[in-house]
Amino acid sequence: MAQRVLKPITPGTRFYSVSSFDEITTDKPYKPLLATLTKSGGRNNTGRITSRRRGGGHKRKYRIIDFKRNKIGIPAIVETIEYDPNRSARIALVKYEDGEHRYILAPDKLKVGDKIISADNAEYKDGNCLPLKKIPVGLFVHNIEMKPGKGGQIARSAGTTCQLAGIDEKFAIIKMPSGEIRMIPNNCMATLGTVSNGDHENTVYGKAGRKRWLGKKPQTRGIAMNPVDHPMGGGEGASKSGGGRLHPRSPWGQKSKGLKTRNRRKLSNQYIVRSRKGK
Repeated sequence: MAQRVLKPITPGTRFYSVSSFDEITTDKPYKPLLATLTKSGGRNNTGRITSRRRGGGHKRKYRIIDFKRNKIGIPAIVETIEYDPNRSARIALVKYEDGEHRYILAPDKLKVGDKIISADNAEYKDGNCLPLKKIPVGLFVHNIEMKPGKGGQIARSAGTTCQLAGIDEKFAIIKMPSGEIRMIPNNCMATLGTVSNGDHENTVYGKAGRKRWLGKKPQTRGIAMNPVDHPMGGGEGASKSGGGRLHPRSPWGQKSKGLKTRNRRKLSNQYIVRSRKGK
């Protein structure tokens, strides 16, 4: 999982690094678990751009990942560790004793031939899945559910992990990667260990074209535009004040830094023990 730095034989490779892919065991995905992935270009069903700076990118097939880990009590063996173009983490193809294949998020240090299981009495080793109330306090977990049976939603990207800080009658207390401490129902499932490919954060893309391969288009600064195009545009030369406005704004005049946009009726703040901002 180390990073490989290319020799600067072209301008694009001068500051270019890429994963060594040492842990990958096959370059051919398991076809029954592939799905077609169409691109929207950031457009909604009427053709309007609702998510800017999206488009292009390499063609992909979606890998159907088992985030629920709901084959309780059936052991599985790891057959391959694979690259997934849709996420930063590696994925593992596992075969259950009943013959079914599934993809899971590969924990760090998971190897081909390892056995994993989802069960209340599972062994405390990386890759096994248990309810939070059955996990000893202090262990590190990932792919954590927020609602029982919904599937893992927390700590799914490369190198992330959460620490189980405490358990009571109804809730488990989880310390998030951001530093936030949150309560989650203790019958939610979680997978032991840390998500694989922890060196992903050290990747240096090196050139703009590599971001285009990922489907990410360039972003033009508001202050570089004309007043007709952006509230912060215009002015003679560089203007930090942004056309007379003191606060950064979106193209439609909405404040773009610090404006609270969360739905008050759907807030889950009552489950936050300590904010990631330390408040």
